[in-house]
Amino acid sequence: MNVGVIGLGKMGNAIAYRLVQAGHTVYGFDPSDEAKLDAEKAGVTVMATMIDVAINARIIWLLVPAGELIDTMLDEMRPHLQPGDIIVDAGNSKYTDSIRRAAALKAENIIFLDCGTSGGVHGRTNGFCLMIGGDKAAYASIDSLCKAVAAPGGMGHVGPSGSGHYVKMVHNGIEYGILQAYAEGFQIMHEGTFKELPLDLEEVTRIWVHGSVVRSFLLDLAHDVFKEDQKLTHISGEIKEGGTGKWTVEEARAHNIPTPVMDASLRVRAWSRDTGGNYATKVVQMLRHAFGGHLIKKVQ
Repeated sequence: MNVGVIGLGKMGNAIAYRLVQAGHTVYGFDPSDEAKLDAEKAGVTVMATMIDVAINARIIWLLVPAGELIDTMLDEMRPHLQPGDIIVDAGNSKYTDSIRRAAALKAENIIFLDCGTSGGVHGRTNGFCLMIGGDKAAYASIDSLCKAVAAPGGMGHVGPSGSGHYVKMVHNGIEYGILQAYAEGFQIMHEGTFKELPLDLEEVTRIWVHGSVVRSFLLDLAHDVFKEDQKLTHISGEIKEGGTGKWTVEEARAHNIPTPVMDASLRVRAWSRDTGGNYATKVVQMLRHAFGGHLIKKVQ
């Protein structure tokens, strides 16, 4: 099957690679020369423009930053799309934008699916978790593509247009809270009663990943982090964010649903950017880097 992938950064490259490995022909585009070169190495047929992708592929995956850029890209491609074409937005778009885009494209018989995507840098090898909203028949028609991209069992149609990005938004809000809870616990062990003879967090996390009720993929990554460095002296504790956690809290407030854990995690992230953070926010940063490749700011 001919498939397009626009946006060949870490996630786009990984998805394109998995599609190629499954035997699909992938036409890709990215403005970055480095991303183009990496995609060619992965077996992608790199095109000069996104319009070339739209001409050659009837199913196009978008892996680009959320916001107006997606609307601009859709406007540029629209004259070159055909009735029945499928656009899959696999980025972190706001769900209300996805509802609007799906309705606008439906008027031209073009299908827009919103695909919440989780898996980070490990998705290339292990497969991604795909939460897809939109036309169910269109979702069924790209089943083989989704299976190529997804981890075993890690895909599904979750509801109407917007619901895929809605579910991913809430997923990220939960992630914020889990990261903060782990980080605060590690800070207590690092700076609490035993700080003069610090507890070995590599050993603690090694024990926890075997049978404890708090074991998880994030705890596995924490073990890897502490295996390399437990002091975290030379990194900044400033935590960036992409907006999904904030959107989750806004949605909760709109429906009078209390979210004290998510609220607190957002406040901590804002505080970290004002102050440089602390040991706990450094742990969050290291975990974000471990699962998502998010950049780490170094300090002297």
